[in-house]
Amino acid sequence: MEDKKIRVAITHGDTNGVGYEVIFKAFEDAAMFELCTPIIYGAPKAAAYHLKALDMDLQFNIIRKAEEAVDGHLNLLSVIDDEVKIDLGEATPEAGDAAKKALDRALDDYKSGAFDILVTAPVCKNSIKGFNGHTNYIERRLGDNNKGLTILMNEDLRVALVTNNVAIKDVAESVTKQKIMEKAILFQQSLRRDLRISTPRIAVLALNPRCGEDGALGEEEQEVIIPAINELAEQGLQVFGPYAADDFFGSGAYYRFDGVLAMYHDQGQTPFKALAPENGVRFTTGLSLVRTAPAHGTYFNIAGRNQADAQSFRQAIYTGIDVWRNRQHYDEPMGNPLPKLYHEKRDESEKVRFRSGEGAPNFDKERKQ
Repeated sequence: MEDKKIRVAITHGDTNGVGYEVIFKAFEDAAMFELCTPIIYGAPKAAAYHLKALDMDLQFNIIRKAEEAVDGHLNLLSVIDDEVKIDLGEATPEAGDAAKKALDRALDDYKSGAFDILVTAPVCKNSIKGFNGHTNYIERRLGDNNKGLTILMNEDLRVALVTNNVAIKDVAESVTKQKIMEKAILFQQSLRRDLRISTPRIAVLALNPRCGEDGALGEEEQEVIIPAINELAEQGLQVFGPYAADDFFGSGAYYRFDGVLAMYHDQGQTPFKALAPENGVRFTTGLSLVRTAPAHGTYFNIAGRNQADAQSFRQAIYTGIDVWRNRQHYDEPMGNPLPKLYHEKRDESEKVRFRSGEGAPNFDKERKQ
């Protein structure tokens, strides 16, 4: 396999937020240039404005196309030559337009093979007309074979969502057996290929409080979630549950699993951000493109104040590089696989032990002991 310097494209995000700040802070460490060649898709005048506001002494190399990027330097590909009106801490159409232009140019360049990994700085959805998040937008731009699934992750916890950006009143209707199975299979494939976990164990959360209490608090567990889990198990996936979210996270049961599949946005995002306040990463799998991002938003409240922590952004770069390398190593032998000579015997005891109800572990009891 060819050993080359990985090219990381970075979109500048909302120009009124902390995007430029976390990008610049991440590359204050010269060791970052040993790992990759960064290419910021942005606006030179906006970048200079943020450097001055932050009182940072950092040089960047302005280029017109990705092929001109120089190893060992912070390259800034000029997507917008004109002045960008900056109103720090505010959501404005101008900032949204600047963010979208950078993303569009980066995706066009990816199709021509200009870089390996995309790291996106945070954007404000309200500032971009018709924009429902990076995952859906990139999925549409790359084509039908791309089905994105965003995983929130750090070293200890990986959380994926069955539904995302759906109003609470519509969640129950949106949670279907087919969707659970699609997300779980995609999650399992990513854990194996992207994160190199050979036999991933996935916990599936319940939708209703106390797992619906046999229908008293909702029937989705009995009618949708458990049938999906059973069918996935029959297909050979190590998928267990459903588990009540409060007990599951409160008892630290997530340590027993390689991934957690939550039913909706806040059910997965809230505990993740409580447990990973600084080093969380958003990784979108299911795309031909390796895309990561920091787990935080635009942080309008501290924009331009030199208070943003770049740890999450730096971790997003590390994660993107790791995933890119893992895919190379995983896919290379898969090009000419050997025929399977025997069938493995599967131990069914684990499936029984980690089901909800009878035979399921009592997390509270184990924690007290």
